[in-house]
Formats: sequence, structure tokens, C-alpha cells
Amino acid sequence: MFVSTVIPTVGRTTLDRAVQSVLDQGLEPDDHEVIVVNDSGMALELASWMQEPRVSLLNTRRRERSVARNVGAATARGAYLHFLDDDDWLAPGALRALKGCLTGGARSNGDAPGWVYGDSQLVDRNDNALIRLHHELAPECLASIMAGEWVPLQSSLLDARIFFRMGGFDPLIPGAEDVDLIRRFALESNASCVPVIVANIEMGRAGSTTDHRASRHNIRASRERVLHSRRAFGRLLTSSRTAYLRGRVVRVYFTSALWNAGRRRLFTAASRGLLGLATSARSLGSLPSRDFWGALIRRYRNDTFRRGFAEAGLPFVPDENDD
Repeated sequence: MFVSTVIPTVGRTTLDRAVQSVLDQGLEPDDHEVIVVNDSGMALELASWMQEPRVSLLNTRRRERSVARNVGAATARGAYLHFLDDDDWLAPGALRALKGCLTGGARSNGDAPGWVYGDSQLVDRNDNALIRLHHELAPECLASIMAGEWVPLQSSLLDARIFFRMGGFDPLIPGAEDVDLIRRFALESNASCVPVIVANIEMGRAGSTTDHRASRHNIRASRERVLHSRRAFGRLLTSSRTAYLRGRVVRVYFTSALWNAGRRRLFTAASRGLLGLATSARSLGSLPSRDFWGALIRRYRNDTFRRGFAEAGLPFVPDENDD
């Protein structure tokens, strides 16, 4: 089977639309499945999709969405995993477009990327289109992801083997589990992009199940876990091919050093600082660049968001980076 779509739900009325958008993708019936994980603690209202042989329904009884996603993934049969929220929906033909760059032969030979993604259409809670996110990331993109680029899971397919090897979602960092998973995938594998809209994603805190109070701390905790990996330094260096990204990587290490020093983790703080200096030493050719110093000194402004808002004619207000 090519792909399994896992949809955790708290019983929102938009669930029917989410499930149907996957069933209408045009893939062969034995090539994909939908796994709905009811985490609402209550029975779902009857719907026609419940009679579909391609759909499975599981119950986790308010265990939190990371657990619900992991439970769904544990029963999945697909070579790739796709995670869709119950208030979002797929664009027509999205999964077929993603499948086009993931041939079975390439995967078996180890040549296929572990993560493939497309564009995302952000909409408000009334389903009015806001901006389109078109990511222009290199295949090896850990530096961009650690710098703050956000590629939504709803628009991504993830190699199931890598997902399980990494342990899936971490339920101990609610509000940051999506960012954490993508960072770990960027650490472990290369990515590929398909320039079509894959998912329509509702934005806004009204009706959101994200723990926004905890997310900022947990995003930092996720960053620390990636930096603790022995592979991180090499992957960050090889994926920072521009002066701007070299400056961002130096900033990631220095802000991590300050964060750890403030928690009296002095050995870790010193290690991060030394790695930041080592990155600077390997970036001598970038030192005269204004891009390098701008990236090092200024807080991050997400280029994808800024470009999307500009194309939509909307004012852009940058979020603070997690540094």
C-alpha cells in the first residue's frame, strides 16, 4: 500500500469533509487507506464514510493528539504516512501528485526522499483563502527548518520506516509535536517538493486544540533534542549553503548556549557556544556578507510567510523566532 492517512479527531463537524477529501483523491482502493482516530471521548455521529472499506475507526479516549496519531500510525499499512487534522482537507489530486516523485523502485533502492511535501493553502475559520505557502527548500534542509521555516505536516508524506525508527510523535511536547517531527525528519533524511497545493489548512486560535501556552517552551526543547544528536553539526553545515543560512546556524548555536546557561547547564552551554564558533570559523567566506550578519543579529522572519502575504496583498507581521 502506498499511503495511510491518519486523521485524529475531537469530533468537529469538519471531520466529514476531511475524510471525504482523502477518499476522493483518485488513488486505487488498495493503494491508500484512511485511519480516523477518535480522541473526543464520545461516540462520533454516524456518517457515510464509516461504511467505506478503506476507512478504519479507532478510539483513544482523550489521550492527546500525539498519542492518537501514533496509535493510528501503528495500525497503518502504507509505505508512507500522511497526517491530516479534522478541520483541514486535501486538494483534489494531491496524493497522486506526491506519489509521482516517490516511485517504488527509488524507495527500495534507497534513492527516494524520506519526506515529500507540497504547497499549503492557509484559510481562516470561515474557509476564506489567506495565503499560499510555496517552499523553496533544498533537499538537505535542516538549516532552514532549524532556522524557523514551517512546512505543515498536512501537506507532507513521511516514510513510515523513518517515522517508526525515530519513535513517532513525542507526546511530552504538546503544541510543538509537528515542528519537532519535521525537524527530526530533516535531520535523518532529504526532502523533495511538488509545486502543487496539497492541503487547505485552517488557521486561527478559535477552535484550535494546540496548547499555545506550552508550545514556545516545547519548541525550544525540540531544538535542543536535535542539537544533541551527533549528526546535527554536520547536517547543519552541509545544509547551510548560503551566507544567510550560515548566519542562522551560528545564531541557533549561540541562542542555545544562552538558553542552557540560564538553566545552569554549563557544559551544554559551553559545547553549543564552541559549535557556534566552529560554524563561524567555517564561514569565513561569508563574514563580509550583510546577509550573514543580518541573519546572526536579527530575529527570524519566515521568508515563505512574508512572500505569501505579499502575494496576497496582506500586511505581514513576523512571529518571534523560537530563539
